[in-house]
Parts: sequence; C-alpha cells; structure tokens
Amino acid sequence: MQPEELSNINPPDTQALWNLVRPYTGEQCDVQPTVRGYGADVTAIVQCENGPVFVKACRNRPGGRRASIIRERLVNPHVRAVSAALRWHIEDEQWIALGFEVIEGQSADFTPGSPDLPAVVGVVQQIGELPLPEQAHDWQETRWDRFADEADAQLFRGATLLFTDINPGNVMIGNKRAWAVDWSWPTRGAGFIDPACLVVQLIAAGHLAEAAESWAADCKRWTDAGRREIDAFAAATLRMNRTVAERRPDESWLQSLAEAARAWCEHRGVTS
Repeated sequence: MQPEELSNINPPDTQALWNLVRPYTGEQCDVQPTVRGYGADVTAIVQCENGPVFVKACRNRPGGRRASIIRERLVNPHVRAVSAALRWHIEDEQWIALGFEVIEGQSADFTPGSPDLPAVVGVVQQIGELPLPEQAHDWQETRWDRFADEADAQLFRGATLLFTDINPGNVMIGNKRAWAVDWSWPTRGAGFIDPACLVVQLIAAGHLAEAAESWAADCKRWTDAGRREIDAFAAATLRMNRTVAERRPDESWLQSLAEAARAWCEHRGVTS
C-alpha cells in the first residue's frame, strides 16, 4: 500500500505526514498501518529506501497526544535495554512524528502455561531496575490518586521509572529477547506498580490471583513492597477499572480488567 492510498484508513491529511518524514525514510515503497493506541493518530510500518521503520505520529497541536509523543521521545534513550530504539524524530506545524527501529517479534501470550511468561516477567523486572532519567523527575504518577484517599495515594509515590501500560500487545517476544513497546506515558512512582499492573493483566488472561501474584514475586520491586501498599493499590485499581468500564460498557476488555481487579481484591481480602 502506497502512502497516498492511506486516506481511507488514516486522516485525510496523512500525505503531509509522509512528505514530512521522507528526508528520513527516502522513497516509501509500502506502508502497513498498525493498530493505533490512544497516544497516536497514525502508527505504521514503512518499507522504504532507508530500511524499514515504525512511524508513530500525531497532529501537532496542544493536548495529551502531543505531550505523550514528546514524553516517549525523551524517555527512549533511557529505556533501549527493554524497548525499540528511536532512530529519528521530526515535526512541523501540522504533524509530530517518531521513527523507531522495527523489531522482529510477536505479541506476548499472557495465558496460563504460556512459554512467554518468564520473558514477560523478565521485562517487568528489567524496567524496575532502570535508572530514573533526569527528565522523569517531574513525571509523578497520579492516575490512581483520585481512586484512593490522600494517605493511600502517598503510598504510590516513589523514584522508580514506571511503564504502567503492561498488556499482551505492549510486550513483544522475539527469538532471543523481549521488549516493552509503546512508552506513551512513562511516570515516576512506587516500584511495585508495574508488577501490580502485570498481576491484573495476568488475572484477566485467565490466571488465578494467587498464581498471578506468584509471577510478580519474581520482581524485586514487588517483594520490596509492604502489604499495605499493595492492598491500597489493588483497591484503587478496582475503583479505577470499574469506573472506566461503566463509562464504556460496550468495550468488553474493560469489563475483563474490572473483573480481574475485583478478583484480585477478593484474593487479598481488600474491600472497595
């Protein structure tokens, strides 16, 4: 599919994007759109003169998507041990775009018995060990705050770089390594949060809560946390997922996450 043929898939002004990135791509032979997340208007693998590249772009106007793209650009040099490398970035008045190396892998399987699980846990453990970049000192994690009282919200503070968007689509498994991709909103907070997010995802994928926590126990940041911290986060996670699922009742995956959070709270004896 040629770039000029994308208007029926992506915004009608997409051609301006492909013109913008051409100095980095050279001639663009084929563009394969990928599933877009909330942090981008366009995501695609581009086969081009200068080699394949994964392009992620959004309209260059104030708001969450632009802020997310910028944050992902800033954090990339510090997370390349676990993520795809950013090869270039460019913007004009209309578009802001990132060009990443194309990684060879497939989305992780989170279901019980999956051979991918050790690699998934390994990625979460690696993220917890990354040094906090200077740019991230102001990226305090606050998304769970409104679902917890003030005292509990303080338990979510910390100096660990967080990914938070752990799900099967964002963990890629290759022949010899795994990656965490789509660093749309990295933050700074308590180190147990990423393993806790993994627990909810594992339960949603079919694990019993006890088994899901046993996988998290392979992460040092999880074992370093106290029961109160994790219980408070479990309760806030249930409130958050329940609220989002109620607002978007037609999206079954949100219902699954809310049910997983409820099962986790029941396992821990947490009320919400």
